[in-house]
Amino acid sequence: MIFEQFYLECLSQASYLIGDETTKRAVVIDPRRDIAPYLDAADSHDLSIDWVLETHFHADFVSGHLELASATGAKIGISSVANPEYNFIPLEDKEVIDLGVVQLQVLHTPGHTPESACFVVTDRATGSTPWAVFTGDTLFIGDVGRPDLLVSVGQTAEDLAASLYHSIHKVIMDLPDETKVFPGHGAGSSCGKKLSTATSSTIGEQRLTNYAVRAADLETFVRIILKDQTPPPQYFSHDASLNKQIRPLFEDRISLNPVQLEDIHSPNIVILDTREPEVFSAGHIKGSINIGLSGRYAEFAGSVLDPSSSIVLVAEPGDEQEARMRLARIGFDHVQGYIANPYDVIANEATPVAASSRITCVHLHDLINDQEPLSIIDVRNPSEHEIGAIPSAIFAPLKDIHSHAKSFPKDKTLVVYCASGYRSSIASSLLKLQGFDDVSELIGGFPAWEICKPLNPKPL
Repeated sequence: MIFEQFYLECLSQASYLIGDETTKRAVVIDPRRDIAPYLDAADSHDLSIDWVLETHFHADFVSGHLELASATGAKIGISSVANPEYNFIPLEDKEVIDLGVVQLQVLHTPGHTPESACFVVTDRATGSTPWAVFTGDTLFIGDVGRPDLLVSVGQTAEDLAASLYHSIHKVIMDLPDETKVFPGHGAGSSCGKKLSTATSSTIGEQRLTNYAVRAADLETFVRIILKDQTPPPQYFSHDASLNKQIRPLFEDRISLNPVQLEDIHSPNIVILDTREPEVFSAGHIKGSINIGLSGRYAEFAGSVLDPSSSIVLVAEPGDEQEARMRLARIGFDHVQGYIANPYDVIANEATPVAASSRITCVHLHDLINDQEPLSIIDVRNPSEHEIGAIPSAIFAPLKDIHSHAKSFPKDKTLVVYCASGYRSSIASSLLKLQGFDDVSELIGGFPAWEICKPLNPKPL
């Protein structure tokens, strides 16, 4: 058997290639949209990709099933419960996909979504015991998939959670302890709440260590799974819809066109600056939004931008294609081009340029002690805020910044902070675009504030 795992750290997303060495036939499970890695892997092993298997309709990324099927002629296989627009092979519960010596059995495992399925792989060259199960978003390492994402389309979280309980305890946990577990996501994904950084495990290990698997009964399972689920990023519903549709294919070999700043006349175009926050703060095109390419760029773009936005990129020279591709992975396809030679453009006297205000924790303490008119904005996640926060700070998670901004005072200095400066730069640029002129970012975020605690400021 030939096996490769492809893991995207920036989306905490895993996909897989499984091939039969005797027949040279292969399947790919849950591919991303830029399919070159799968084609290259198949070519290196002299494999033919016959199947593209989807564990469910993904919400956190746009799958590459259409791209891969178009490039290889592979069949798309999804649970028979699904009903997408495109041609697919409906896979029944317990159905077997036979590659030769390697076989995959389909298990219907509803719960995260109604059509969720897992794929159990057996390599008959080594015996009849299942070698691995590919669990998608049904079972993670240390967690299970959240069952509350489809509430807006008529599915109750409680009903899906009950289905998930059955799928975990009566289907997946029936597999042998030694069966490997390969999930669809790892730590950082919004598809669960306690995902491990590990990208594989075993059924036996999950039986002993996974808090959801260890739930004593259905009632306990439903309660602990639904507790403390945070609202998903706003792009999730967009991606879930796209993954059911016939949509344009992503062509990663098509080059982006350079765009002249003077040719941008529409106020609806978003200038997205993907440089590091420190670089952006020193000077940027006025009105641009900063989301650094080095972080969870696509996820944050999907959380604060509209999927229909027309985007012009500002990037470090040579990074334009990467910035476009990572947006395409979440279905943000309206990238019009990029600003060529951005540093020359920013240095041009005719270019409207702005710089970001960034202050130290010492400066912030002085502002508080001097009782300056000030509002401090915490844009971290709820779990971070609960551990500790700057006294009197307004809690406004980044993904909700647009709605919270309506209540922010415009007659005070706003000081925005996160855990490092990455998210505060995003928030600051968005607030300035919404008409807040006096916005500063706290250098070093909350950890820097903690270091400065001995200064002991007066409360606001």
